[in-house]
Amino acid sequence: MLSVKQPSVVQMLKKLDERGLVVYTKAGVRLAEEGEAIGSSMMRNSRLLEVLMDSALKVEIDEEMVCGIEHHMKPQFTDALCTMLGHPRKCPHGYAIPRGSCCPEDA
Repeated sequence: MLSVKQPSVVQMLKKLDERGLVVYTKAGVRLAEEGEAIGSSMMRNSRLLEVLMDSALKVEIDEEMVCGIEHHMKPQFTDALCTMLGHPRKCPHGYAIPRGSCCPEDA
């Protein structure tokens, strides 16, 4: 499936739990509200970078590069990039891009 070993998952869940980013339930574990917000922000950053590479720069999407950059993007930069790209709704892979505060409701 994801080729991630169980000890790695347990270790990461412990770190996320220490930061209050996950909630344990009877069914398992889920992201807490803050964890959802962080995940959504990173997904938005990643997908906007993919649109930049594919549509604006016309270069092959480099997932390793995207992953290296997305963690360092500030909200002001993300909103500026989104605005420059015309507030795209989907990434080149067809997945929805979470809307930001810069996005008009009808865009």
